Parts: sequence; C-alpha cells; structure tokens
Amino acid sequence: MKKIALALLTMMGGTIFFNSCSKDFLKPDPLSFYEPALTFTTEEGLQSVLAFCDRHIKLYYAADHGELLPIGTEYMFSDLMVSAATDRARMLSDMANELTPTSLDIGSDQRLFQSLSQTNSIWHFWHETYYVIMQANTVIQYVDDIETLDEETKNMYKGRAYFHRAFRYLNLVFQFGDVPLLTKVAQVPKLNYRSTKRDAILQMITQDMEQAVEWVPEQSEMKSRGMVNKGACRMLLTKCYLALGEFEKAKVQTDILIDQSGYALITGDSFGTFNDGGEPRTWPITRNIIWDMHRAENKLIAANREVILGIPNRGSDKESFTKMVTMRILYPFLFDTKVKTKDGKQALLNLTRSHADYNPQYDYMRAMGRGIATWRPTYFQTHDLWKVNGRMDETDLRHSSAVGNWIRMEDYRVNNKASSEFGNPLTLRDDSGNELCSDTIRRWFDVPHYKFYLDDPVNEANINSNGYQGATNGGIADWYLYRLAEAYLLRAEAKFYLGDAAGAADDVNEIRKRAKCTELYQGTVTIGDIMDERARELYWEEWRNVELTRVSLCLARSGKPDEWGNTYNVDNFDKQQGTDPNGGSYWYQRIVHHSFYNKYNTPIIVDATGKNAILYTMDKKNIYWPIFSASITANSKGRLAQNYGYDGYDPATPKWETWEEAIADEDNTGG
Repeated sequence: MKKIALALLTMMGGTIFFNSCSKDFLKPDPLSFYEPALTFTTEEGLQSVLAFCDRHIKLYYAADHGELLPIGTEYMFSDLMVSAATDRARMLSDMANELTPTSLDIGSDQRLFQSLSQTNSIWHFWHETYYVIMQANTVIQYVDDIETLDEETKNMYKGRAYFHRAFRYLNLVFQFGDVPLLTKVAQVPKLNYRSTKRDAILQMITQDMEQAVEWVPEQSEMKSRGMVNKGACRMLLTKCYLALGEFEKAKVQTDILIDQSGYALITGDSFGTFNDGGEPRTWPITRNIIWDMHRAENKLIAANREVILGIPNRGSDKESFTKMVTMRILYPFLFDTKVKTKDGKQALLNLTRSHADYNPQYDYMRAMGRGIATWRPTYFQTHDLWKVNGRMDETDLRHSSAVGNWIRMEDYRVNNKASSEFGNPLTLRDDSGNELCSDTIRRWFDVPHYKFYLDDPVNEANINSNGYQGATNGGIADWYLYRLAEAYLLRAEAKFYLGDAAGAADDVNEIRKRAKCTELYQGTVTIGDIMDERARELYWEEWRNVELTRVSLCLARSGKPDEWGNTYNVDNFDKQQGTDPNGGSYWYQRIVHHSFYNKYNTPIIVDATGKNAILYTMDKKNIYWPIFSASITANSKGRLAQNYGYDGYDPATPKWETWEEAIADEDNTGG
C-alpha cells in the first residue's frame, strides 16, 4: 500500500516542496502512507483523517514556505495584486512567456524552478489538492466498513469527506481546467490516467454536495468550530450550482443561508475583544466594527454569527499552528536607503525598543511590521476600486485611514532625527519632482491594515527585536473561509444572472451599509459592481483567481454582458491566446483593465544597475495554469491533456466526457 500511495502522488505531482536546497523533501510524510484496513477499524481513525483534511484547508492559505503565503498566488493571477519581490533573480511576473509546463516543473532546470517557485505556489496547489483528495477518498471508500456506526453517522462522515473533495476539485478545475478525476483509493499503481472534462467534474461534485447538505449537521449542533458544517456545504453547493448555470438553485441555497440558518451579519459599532494594533502611539485605532470583526481573536468566538466556516490557526505546535506572516509579506519594504527624504536622508529607520533613539510615536515596526512586499496591490485595488457612482466613498470603513483601518504611504512620518524632515509625512517626490523612492513597485503602496495586522508574540517578547512579521509561534491567526457576507454577494450574483439586477443591488448594499458606506448602488448593478464589492469585502479571503474564472464561466453560460458590454461563449472563452486587450475571458478583461499586466512594452528597471528588470505580462491562455510536464510524463501508459496554448496542447487528446466514465476506468491500470 505504501508503494501504491507513493506512486500515485508522484504521478499527480510528487511530494516535493523546494523550500531550500536541502534534501529534506525526500523524507515521506507518514500521513500519506497509512494502511486503510488498519486505520478504519474504529471511529477514531475516521475522525483523525477528517481532522487532517480540516487542517489542510489552512495550508492552502498559509504554509511553511518562508516568505511566501500560497493564497498570494491566487491574487497575482487576478486584478488585485502582482509579484513585487524585485530583488529576486527570477520573479514570476512575465506570465505570457515564463509560465510553461516545464518552468515550474520538477525535472526542468532546477535553478529556474527554484527561483520562480519562490514567488508562487502553483506546484503547491497541484500537490496539496490531490494530496487531500486522496485522504477524502479514503474516508468515502472505507466508512461503510465500520460496523459500529449507524447509517446516519456514516453519512455525516461521508458528507464531510464529500465537502473536502468537492472543495478541492472546484478550485482545481478553475486553476488547471480539465484534470484527472480520482475518487478511489488505488489498490495497484495506475499510470494510464486520462483528463476528465471540467463540467463532468462539476456535475459529480454538485451531486455529492447535494448529499452533503442533507447529511452534515448545522454548526449549532456541533461542539467545535473549524469542522465542516451544513452551512459550509450550502456555500460550496451554491458555487457548484452557479458554475453549472443552475442560477435559481444557487439562489435558493443562499436564501436558506441568509434567512433560515441562524447566521447574521456582524453589525453595530464594535464586536468581541478590542486589539489596539500593536503600538497606538504610532498608529491609533478608533474602535470600529470592521477592525473588530477581522481580528484573529474574534473570528471564531461563539458570538460571531457571521462566520460559516472558519480556519483555526493557533497554538505552538506544527499540527495546530502555521505562521501567518502577513506583516512581513504584504507591507511595503521601507526600512532601507531606497526611501529617502527631501534632504537625501534615509526616511525610516528600523529602531528597536532598546535603541537610544527609540520613540514610541514612530514605532512603525510594531504597528505595521517589517515588510518586504512579496506581492503588492494594484492601483485599482488601492484607489479606483473604492469609487461607487463615480465618486470616492469617503465613509467606507474598509478604506478609512481616519479610523486606522487603511494605511497610505503619506501616513508614515520620517523618524530619522538626522533629517530636517523629521516628523513630516513621507513624500514620493521632492520639490523638483524627482522621485525619492527608487523602487515604487516594492516600496510605495497602500495597505488594508485591518485585514493584514496580526500580533507577533515572539518579537513582542523581545525588546531587541527589529523584525515584526505577524502571527509567529504561539500567535493567533484564525481566518475566515466562508462567512455570511459572501452568501449575500453570491445571491446578488445569482439574481444578476436571473435578470433581477435590482434585487442584486439590494444584497450588495447590505454589505456596504455594514461598512458605513455613503455611496450605495442605485436601482441596479453590473457583474463588475458585484465583483468589485467582492474585492472590497473579501480581499485575502476569497480565492480571487478561482472566483474570476468561475464567474467567467457563469457569464458565458448566462449570456449576460460584463460591465464593458462584452458577452462570452462557453465554447471559446477559455481557448484564446495573446496579450492584446481584446477578447479572451472575463478573467482576462478584469486583469487587462485593472492590473499592471500588459501595460508596459519594455521591462521596468527597478534599480540603477539595471540588474532586475521586471516585465508584467498575462496571456489569455493563462486563465488556466499549465499541466506539469512531470505529471504528464509519469503517466506513462496514458495521456493527460495539456491546456490550450501551452506546449504539448493537442485538441485530439482523449478526455472523459462524463464522471461515470472516469470512475469506471479507475480500476483499469492498463496492464
């Protein structure tokens, strides 16, 4: 059985993570190789594997990859973020040219792989997804063999496993397109897999989630949070229905979530425990509902009726906690000589609390962390997104510096006593118009502080620390996976496809009212308005790339126009190529309208040496990531289909048209 599991994972993507040049990745994870016949003799064995699946939801968002959080890859393939680690020898930003079946592949040039892989998690998603699918399949296959369980209990466990499998497959088909469908535990090595069409997989997981909604209990009937519940199953089923064009069914599920399931939006002026933000003398927080509801310590408390499914991430051991170093990765890189004052001095110094010149009014390290900007937001995300009805909404708490939720570069003040500008706001240009920041990609952008701020207990305990990063060992980094605000926005989307744009506007406005917005949508909304509100409300929560691709399919199925009047065809929205501004999918149109991609014909020089020149490109074909050549090659007795536009694409490659065909073939090893 161990050899079978190893062969399967190798074919589907291997078990290798290149965190460093060491060979620790050769050590197998014992959890991959349990013997099902022994594990599933008791209910406890079943629970342990489902707990493993629950835990691994967290590893989609945060994994021990150093200066890289996996969810960031989802955002760099969207309208909201780009890579910003400009000191890397090879930063994945030139997607049109550098994203290939071999560029991120084990077996290609290892120097290229390791450099590019340090700025994205594409390989991680492929491996992690199939890794957990294997665990979920084991639960589904063996649960009926536990004779001590009654039928209702077996179905409950089966429903949770269905959720985990469907959650992974929904993401997988909108990241990689047509992929192999695995639903069984392999008894012998299988090397003749065939890709299964996206819609077939969607149909299977929709059917599974219909069962899960019936079988899995409500959160109110459960003692613990963080385990799959009925509300989470409804959320996932809603997305499945939307993807299949079953818009009325999707609306029904969100109606139940909003009106009949006991959930409620967090409202009022405050909620839960107040966190003062690290150093209030530097950056004071005026307590407000948006700040409070996004504090990690408030996300999973019993009083939080908005959370549908949260991700527990706290404790000090590896099983219960993974570092969430948001303040390291997502804040601008400020503490060096590339950010200067008008009189030529370094603007911001990194002073520890033990330093003689330390001043708590300028302790940006504790208040905002020591950022290195692995990624940065687009100008659209920080500025244009916040306009509604053609006007900047000045009262939106999610974009408010006045209450401390949002940080603009001008909010930093020079803390270098050697400068005549000491105490003055940072400025981008001097009086002659010369830029004072030599790398604005990495060092000059706004931050949604209320989303990214996390306590750093390790560095807080050390008065000599100069490296605040976010949630380190022993910290709290609980996160939202699904909450009721998204159910409102999914219902708005379903109403839009059904021709009820006025009803959709009402749902979007419910979210805006909670954020104390002045500008509300008047009478109707476009799909762009809904996706904009998702970007405002669900930033760094939703899987942005997956959601944009899913909505691209929904628009094509519905025939509804996007905000620019474009309509899409199911047959070709994801089968186009090129970097020109016309055509492609809705995913592509959002990117070319709102991001840095395809805006510059020549590389951006980020330092005087010209060593690192950055080119931001995105191709229409990049709506799906390439299938790794190593996985195709390992499938030596069959053919996996490569995605459109990439080397190896062949439209004649056979695929399973239905999920029933794919399942029937799983026992066929081609021997």
